[in-house]
Amino acid sequence: MGGGTEEVAEALTARVVVDEQGTVTGWNDGAARLLGYAPEAVVGRPAAGLLAEEPAPADLAPLAALPRWHGTLALRHRDGHRVEAGLLAHHRTAEDGSRDWLLVCAVPGPRFRPDDDVLMRRGLLQSPSCATSVYDTDLRYRRSSRSAQRALGLSEEELRGLRMTDVLPLPLSEEVERRMRLALETGEPQYVENHGRAPGENREHAWSVHLYRVEDADGRVLGVAATGHDMTEQYWARKRLQLIAEASTRIGSTLDVTRTAQELADVAVPDLADFLSVDLLTSFEEGHEEPVRQAAPAGEGAARDQSLLLRRVAHQSVLPGVPEAVLALGDVDEYPQSSPAAESLRSGRAVSRRMTESAIAEWVDGDPLRMSRIRDFGFHSVMAVPLSARGSTLGVVIFARHRHPEPFRQDDLVLAEELVARAAVCIDNAWRYTRERATAVTLQRSLLPRGLPEQSAVEVASRYLPADARAGVGGDWFDVIPLSGARVALVVGDVVGHGIHASAAMGRLRTAVRTLADIDLPPDELLTHLDDLVGRLATEADALGEGEPAGDVGATCLYAVYDPVSRRCTVARAGHPLPAVVSPDGTVELLALPTGPPLGLGGLPFESIEVELPEGSLLALYTDGLIRSRSRDSDIDDSLARLCRALAEPSASLDVVCDSVLDRMLPRLPADDVAFLVARTRALDASRVATWEIDTDPAAVADARKKAVGRLEAWGLTDASFVTELIVSELVTNAIRHGEPPVQLRLIHDRNLICEVSDGGGTAPHMRRARTYDEGGRGLLLVAQLTRSWGTRPGVKGKTIWAEQDIEGPVDGSWQ
Repeated sequence: MGGGTEEVAEALTARVVVDEQGTVTGWNDGAARLLGYAPEAVVGRPAAGLLAEEPAPADLAPLAALPRWHGTLALRHRDGHRVEAGLLAHHRTAEDGSRDWLLVCAVPGPRFRPDDDVLMRRGLLQSPSCATSVYDTDLRYRRSSRSAQRALGLSEEELRGLRMTDVLPLPLSEEVERRMRLALETGEPQYVENHGRAPGENREHAWSVHLYRVEDADGRVLGVAATGHDMTEQYWARKRLQLIAEASTRIGSTLDVTRTAQELADVAVPDLADFLSVDLLTSFEEGHEEPVRQAAPAGEGAARDQSLLLRRVAHQSVLPGVPEAVLALGDVDEYPQSSPAAESLRSGRAVSRRMTESAIAEWVDGDPLRMSRIRDFGFHSVMAVPLSARGSTLGVVIFARHRHPEPFRQDDLVLAEELVARAAVCIDNAWRYTRERATAVTLQRSLLPRGLPEQSAVEVASRYLPADARAGVGGDWFDVIPLSGARVALVVGDVVGHGIHASAAMGRLRTAVRTLADIDLPPDELLTHLDDLVGRLATEADALGEGEPAGDVGATCLYAVYDPVSRRCTVARAGHPLPAVVSPDGTVELLALPTGPPLGLGGLPFESIEVELPEGSLLALYTDGLIRSRSRDSDIDDSLARLCRALAEPSASLDVVCDSVLDRMLPRLPADDVAFLVARTRALDASRVATWEIDTDPAAVADARKKAVGRLEAWGLTDASFVTELIVSELVTNAIRHGEPPVQLRLIHDRNLICEVSDGGGTAPHMRRARTYDEGGRGLLLVAQLTRSWGTRPGVKGKTIWAEQDIEGPVDGSWQ
């Protein structure tokens, strides 16, 4: 269509194609029979040369705007005589945008025998409610009822001799003619539903058509009859229901505000509108809920309402690239106060308007860009529907038509309100979830370590990845806690559930772990105390009605303590995944820890193991989000094997280890939170540790002071001798007087100078303020004043009292 020759049709129809410049581009045998010209004599020449008389310019002027024209033209036959022809002209647009005219004309011939008397006797054309047409065996119109003539916009005389594909050159006509041939050949009635826009009609119509063969009393086949029932209203009702059903599945597929708004636009275009935009109030984005407004009387409200700023979050168009849009996605603007959008926001109700020239000038006065877009694209009808949910106005949705010729009807407005109402709830849910998740993420990150503390026992690196938006923020955490004696505690835990409650519970557990670690509890005892705390949290949640049932509230945790002096690591776990150890030669193994119940079950014991780690070993701790991914079908053993392979890969740094493992183990959007902590062990050189066994005789205190001062001189720390003597004297004296043998003194030269005194007694010292005439009670107070920190820790047998002093200058050679 639009260029080249037309397909050769039945000889009894003249078919001519004329391009927009008036040149003949198609000529069939019927046209040759009508005017006597062969195709090669006409194609490529002006069509005006076929006219018997020149048409008046006034008659041709409006022709280009018509979708179809019919009437009688005076044509000139090749031999010179005048031919009066009833002509039907279709103005067509090809897929490439080019346009042309298809001219059809019924050519009377010997095979054109109407047999009207037979048709009238059979009463086929008498029904006032059916659009009935009768075709001959060549599928040409013979008779039509008045209803059919009205539907086609042509009289019976104008239809006679044409085929349906001549009158309606559409794919649906080709399907109907195919069914007609089946009815003629087989005698079986056929049924077809078709819909399309009749010439001169703006609205698309739908028809239910029955096709059946027509015979006379002797059984002679006369043709085929088509009886159509107008089912336009049912068709549009079905379309609306289909659109609503589609919206229920497509809108709100995620908890993302922008994507939800775009889903609304994608659903409504092109079925309901040619262009759609979704704009959200900036006040809504900032968390201020704008109440839904009540309809104001005409003329009120505009003057007293202040301008409302809106942000474009989605738009869609039937045209590629959405060229109609005045705003880009993310831009902020305001609609003119006289526009339908502003009226909709002021009144809180949907509005539908025709876009006449006067209305356009009134609505967008002072906004030349909007005015030019409306006129350039030919907008003729608009609807503005407020986005409202839970009593608050979120923004406004604009529906507009410029390609669809029919203006919006009341049914369209009702449908638009239904779609927007559904989308508004989804957008509000997404926005509330986004805000809650942002709060939870902020809370989660504020409760996690902002920076890992300085310590010399291990080199550490960590990662925390929140889950995707649908799963929500969880309660995963990790921690690195310096302990006395140059040791360090490594912690990884996971609270059951997601959201703010999980983050808050995580914060309480992390604080509890740090508090329990501060009193130097062994890992198994620490988990026992933590188990009691989780049980109390579950009970509190049930009492307040804010949490899950007590049986479902819990957490997992792994707690490890590494000592760089002995290179031994003590580990216990409560329902947590096994840690992985990478030896210096690259061998990877999972530590065979006792399982231990998850925290919160209560009453069950925890066990710890102690392993010796070579210097340079890598200890990997993680939460189950790293090895349990809903996006993978592999089981836990496969995930652990994949983790071990990832850890075995040589890496330049611990940060590279973290990134490499996460890339290999996780999808782009992890289904659960992931906390990952890796630590490379160090060992304290033996020359930096001095240990002495002390007799329980009080006279041994002086010898202990002397040995300590001598070792400080060897370390070049003579400036610390005076304070160290006081500390050693007080701690050793207390151990001899109040403790039990054996008594041991140990000095550790680390980042600080550490003095430790151990004994076999279980009674821990307490600092108190001595009264005026007391002989004792001042020693620990003095130690506390002279040292950086001090404390006590229980051992397998007995206890250890320790004190740390700050020392000047860098510590060189402390670590190998």
